[in-house]
Amino acid sequence: MTLITRYDPLREFVTLQDRMSRLFRDPRGAEGQDESLTSTAFAPPVDVYEDEHNVTLKIEVPGIDEKDIDVRIENNTLTVHGERKFEKEEKEENYRRVERQYGSFTRTFTLPNTVDQESVQADYDRGVLKITLAKKSEAKPKQIKVNVGQSSGGAKTLEGKEPKGVTKAA
Repeated sequence: MTLITRYDPLREFVTLQDRMSRLFRDPRGAEGQDESLTSTAFAPPVDVYEDEHNVTLKIEVPGIDEKDIDVRIENNTLTVHGERKFEKEEKEENYRRVERQYGSFTRTFTLPNTVDQESVQADYDRGVLKITLAKKSEAKPKQIKVNVGQSSGGAKTLEGKEPKGVTKAA
């Protein structure tokens, strides 16, 4: 019995792309194994967001002790360095698969000039390192009153924001 399969040229391309990705992820090359079972350096994922008062970074570093994390600011650059150590207490050493990444990491971020480098706070809770960088007071938004002249010679003052609960009459 002969099976007829549909030819999909994109499938070949995706397979090639997956093989190339694995090749660049594992610098030793593929030695007949589909996946590497060794420790490699990694880069934890980071969320960076900004509001009117702070720039905040949230870095996922589960399984890393706070004593193994180093946060520094030098020459307008924030550097976060840490290390996740391989757990040697495990009784079973014949691992079939190791997907968690181990080793050291370094993440660097160039800080904007609006950040006050003296007002930095780092908190570590449930595997997430939260770094809060306060903005300088001159970088925070300010509300400016605008004076508008009227043809009757009087001046009227406009403000950018109206208090809540106040409505304009038409």
